[in-house]
Amino acid sequence: MTGARAPRGRRLPRERRITRGTEIRDIFRRGKRSRTAHLDVLDTESPASFSRVGVVVPRHGRSAVARNLVKRRLREALRREVVPRLDGSGTPRDVLVRARREAYEATYVELVQQLEEWLRQRWPGSFS
Repeated sequence: MTGARAPRGRRLPRERRITRGTEIRDIFRRGKRSRTAHLDVLDTESPASFSRVGVVVPRHGRSAVARNLVKRRLREALRREVVPRLDGSGTPRDVLVRARREAYEATYVELVQQLEEWLRQRWPGSFS
């Protein structure tokens, strides 16, 4: 099965994605940086009226296949876990997740757990 895609309703809408280099550099410059075992997470107020997310996965000498797997895992974790919680918080945020070298060895479940823990630490009492 080549070219299989998730149904439209289950994809992260384009307006919810941070993709432009200028936006990514701006978040790196002014965002609040947090660190987990596998990820660097930066967040800042969103200029839009809703939360947006972005993913940066450096090569770290790995193959394109490995890099794409990490990107897919992170995008799905953000779509399923982080964006709904940010939407429920009432304050629109831009969140940029940068995979560290260790992320290539992490499972999807580990990445989700780290993002959930990041939410709890960043906004204590807001996300349980």
